[in-house]
Amino acid sequence: MDFIFKPFPWYVSGVLIGAVMLLLIYMGRNFGMSSNLRTMCAVLGSGKFAGFFRFDWKAQRWNLAVVLGAMIGGFITVHFLSDGSGVDLNPDTVAQLARMNIDAPQGRLLPDALFGMEQALTPKGLLILLGGGFLVGFGARYAGGCTSGHAISGISNLQLPSVIAVIGFFIGGLLMSHLILPLIF
Repeated sequence: MDFIFKPFPWYVSGVLIGAVMLLLIYMGRNFGMSSNLRTMCAVLGSGKFAGFFRFDWKAQRWNLAVVLGAMIGGFITVHFLSDGSGVDLNPDTVAQLARMNIDAPQGRLLPDALFGMEQALTPKGLLILLGGGFLVGFGARYAGGCTSGHAISGISNLQLPSVIAVIGFFIGGLLMSHLILPLIF
């Protein structure tokens, strides 16, 4: 039972994601997390105010179940299936964070200097959260989907726009990590 308390190897996760994608393709479905935001807005009645939200949201209930399952699965994993050892970051990542005066997270993936509640309540932290949230939301809408939708579902369906979007996501991530983040901190 010890294997259940450790992170799964990448090849296990990859096979599971591939199996889910084959099942979704067989069922004629497209996976993506950001599409659930549109569905939630439609559920809450936004279709009365904007035509974009007027669609048969009930056909997307399965995708809402995926989001709910991801949240419940994450909660169960953190609280019941974790040995508390946390995540081991690459030493190069820790060194890069140190050069920006950011302490490495202890047993977590995200550093408190970027994602802690104390940081979120400062003007700079609030601006970063609001600006980042706007850019992610706008980018997902402008790109016609989020990273998971394009990288997992779109590429597995051999869609050229998804390949182009994923290349853009990687370029944007590299620019953020190596140019913009050091400027901010």
